Amino acid sequence: MKKNDVILIAVLLTAALAVFGGMALFSAKSTKDAEAVVYLEGEEQGRYPLDQDASVKIEAASGGYNILEIHGGKADITEASCPDKICVNHRPVNHQGESLVCLPNEVVVEIVNGGEPAMDTSTR
Repeated sequence: MKKNDVILIAVLLTAALAVFGGMALFSAKSTKDAEAVVYLEGEEQGRYPLDQDASVKIEAASGGYNILEIHGGKADITEASCPDKICVNHRPVNHQGESLVCLPNEVVVEIVNGGEPAMDTSTR
């Protein structure tokens, strides 16, 4: 290896570590005041902070159910009575605006940070 190759590798590794550190810092900040808001048939059923572990059974009027697990700052549906299990196979969520949806049971779990999101643009 030549001297320039070693310098290039060092620069690339430093840049990769800086990006990874920034992502880890952003991830830690984004879940500080975050809550999982549960909607059943379009109506809010409860709010659960992501910084407290919890297990919640969400029961629909049709007899269906979903189990919402909050662990390690992330919300996840671990069990459901629906036939397709798309909500169970979805990855856990923890960032503002992410959601878990179970259409057969009409359950939506949305992540909010407690405050109003900043407006990106204005329309008339």
